[in-house]
Amino acid sequence: MKDISLDQIKKLRSKTKAGVMDCRQALEESQGDITKAEKWLQKKGLKSAAKREDKETCQGIVEAYTHAEGKIVAMVELLCETDFVARTDDFKNLAHDLAMQIAAMKPKNIEDFLKQAWIKDESKKIEELVKDLIAKTGENIKVGRIACFELGEK
Repeated sequence: MKDISLDQIKKLRSKTKAGVMDCRQALEESQGDITKAEKWLQKKGLKSAAKREDKETCQGIVEAYTHAEGKIVAMVELLCETDFVARTDDFKNLAHDLAMQIAAMKPKNIEDFLKQAWIKDESKKIEELVKDLIAKTGENIKVGRIACFELGEK
């Protein structure tokens, strides 16, 4: 097994925001390869996200995004388990990005919305963004409701 340096752990941690011990384990599992370690952490995060799916989500925020000088308004209800997570910058930023996605893509329902490619990085799906934050926070996070209003639209 290759010795893992503190610099490697710091680099992986800065890229993924994962815990120190998780970064060390990922690097050990991937023989020091940062790219493989990132994939290992992502898989681990997705597994932990699946374990949390049944947890109740009764906290969160409603985010609104206004576009085209007020002619389009999109809203998303993003839910989580605790108010503590709902107040984090990561959670608020995800809610903002999701509202912006809704304004741009005007999904018909939540299921379609979650399967859409993200407008900022088409290699990722919206559901992956949510799962990434679940892995990071350790809490269940769900999109509760979505809406988009466009001036003159019937």
